[in-house]
Formats: sequence, structure tokens, C-alpha cells
Amino acid sequence: MAVDTDVLIDWFSEAGRDLPWREPGCSAWGVLVSEIMLQQTPVSRVQPIWLEWLARWPVPSALAAETTGEVVRAWGKLGYPRRALRLHAAATVIAAEHGDVVPSDVDTLLALPGIGAYTARAVAAFAYGQRAPVVDTNVRRVVARAVHGAGDAGPASNTRDMADVEALLPADDAPAAKLSAALMELGALVCTARSPRCADCPIHTECAWQHNGRPEYSGPAKPVQKFAGTDRQVRGRLLDVLRGSEGPVGKDRLDLVWHEPGQRDRCLDSLLVDGLLEQTKDGLFALPGEH
Repeated sequence: MAVDTDVLIDWFSEAGRDLPWREPGCSAWGVLVSEIMLQQTPVSRVQPIWLEWLARWPVPSALAAETTGEVVRAWGKLGYPRRALRLHAAATVIAAEHGDVVPSDVDTLLALPGIGAYTARAVAAFAYGQRAPVVDTNVRRVVARAVHGAGDAGPASNTRDMADVEALLPADDAPAAKLSAALMELGALVCTARSPRCADCPIHTECAWQHNGRPEYSGPAKPVQKFAGTDRQVRGRLLDVLRGSEGPVGKDRLDLVWHEPGQRDRCLDSLLVDGLLEQTKDGLFALPGEH
């Protein structure tokens, strides 16, 4: 089943969300920051923090000059705070080795600390308008339904998923980059996992899933992410204490955030290992570089 890419691109031009990192004047640095922040985090939570970051650190060298502790503090409630450290590390290399300009080449982007295959291709496509297959959960679901007629995508396969999207992309850079964004937007807004709005889909009539009678997904069960009671929640609470403190704090303060001492201490240790917290010589705890 073929997908009419022109129809999808036209739909995106009309229906795509007005997001600040999509503005014509947004720098590649702004796109890179958005892509790191948007990993596993919804747009509604990212947008205000992104605006604050770009106002405060408009170029990589500005972020690189900041302490890692302040970067972690500014990350706020976005979750997965190691992303803040990776972004700081990437900014440091961009400032030192690339003239304070985010590289446009995928391989050079991949060489930056903390930049993986998805982010490198997203920056190449969305910041520099290049033909690069960009594959996330939304894109995989659209391709699974529209092209393969399945209810949803099965387990990820980087080789297969990239080949699927590569086959859809127009030969020229500009429309290919636009289609990459359109596929992602279609999955986020219309071809959603639980309640797809098929009547609003621009490629509804050619969708293989529709032609197959919209079969239910029958592949392996997908892991359901929970938050309450997990180490992620405990780590977040420990970090919150330090973000709200003007200096190092004692372990007694940290002990108040969680009732189960074994899990609490394990999470505290993991934050130290990840470089998100540091321990002072006198046994207090602080954000990195803030003691």
C-alpha cells in the first residue's frame, strides 16, 4: 500500500502545531534542545521550559559556561534529568570544537556526547532540512498501520524501521524533511495509539489498516510504564530537595522524602553515580559543582 506523501505534506502545512522550535528563525541549537527535552516528555511540559532555556542560554557556549548543578536545577520537572547532563556535555563540545554551531552532518552529530541515532537525524531533518529518516514511536505506528496494515508497530527494529521510512521519503531534501515532520505529527495528533481519529486522517482512503478492516494489534505485549513508587519517583523527590536548596543539605533532609530506606538509599547512590548529585567532604549532598 502506497502513501501519498504530497497529501501528507500539505496536511502538515495546514494542521501542524505552531511550536516555537518550528519557527523559521529557530536555530539548530534550539531544535537540538527541543529534541532532547521531548524524549519521553509531552510537548505541553516541554514548551515553557524550552522557552526559558533558550532565553537564558541562546547558544551552546552559554550553556557550556554554566555549572552542571544549575543546569540540573533548570531542568525542573521534565524528568529523566540525565538528559540535562548530556545536553550540557554536547554544548561543551559544540562550543569548543564546532564554532558554537550545531553540526549539520549526521555522523558528526552522532559523535557528540549523548546524541543518539534518532536525535542526530531529527536535527539534520528539522534544523537543516535534510533527507534523513526520523523514526520515533509515532512514526512507527503510522507506518505499521498505513503501510503494513497492522494495528500497531511491533518490537522496534532499527534496521527495518529506518528502511520503512527511508522508502517513503521523497528524493529531494526539503520535501523529505517536511514529510519526516508530517509523519511524526500525524502519529501524535491523529493516528494515536488508543483512539485514532481516522475520519480526520489525510491518508484515510489509502491506509492499509483501513483496507484490512482495522485489525487489533496482536503482537507482543508492550511494557506499561508506571511512575508511582518507582525509583524514578524517588530520584525525582531527592533531586527536588537539592533544587530547592541554596546549598548542600544533610542526609537527614533527604531521608524525609521516602519511607522505604533501602529504596531511598539505592536511589541516592544512583544519583551520585550518574553525576546528578555530589557528596561534600563533610558528608553533605549538593547538586554538581555547588559546594
